[in-house]
Amino acid sequence: MSNGKPERTLYVIAYDISDDRRRTKVHKTLSGFGKWTQYSLFECYLTDKELVALRGKLDDLLEPDEDSVRFYHICSACEAKVVTIGSEAPKEETIFIV
Repeated sequence: MSNGKPERTLYVIAYDISDDRRRTKVHKTLSGFGKWTQYSLFECYLTDKELVALRGKLDDLLEPDEDSVRFYHICSACEAKVVTIGSEAPKEETIFIV
């Protein structure tokens, strides 16, 4: 914890879901946790508790034999080395989880 707030970590979350209905539900779920930056890719700043909550919500939506969701943990040292061309670099924004 820093300044009384839980620490947030950047996660790049990529998904590959063939079913349109499930893909839409996953997209809407991820939208409540982070920023949609590329097709099938989100950047989310999450606390440990938010990460567990997000994984639980996705577990309820996914078909494990057909769908794939990957969480890439980006440490603070690596986040500073992110190179972005053509859009904004990742930055933590205020997100309201619904």
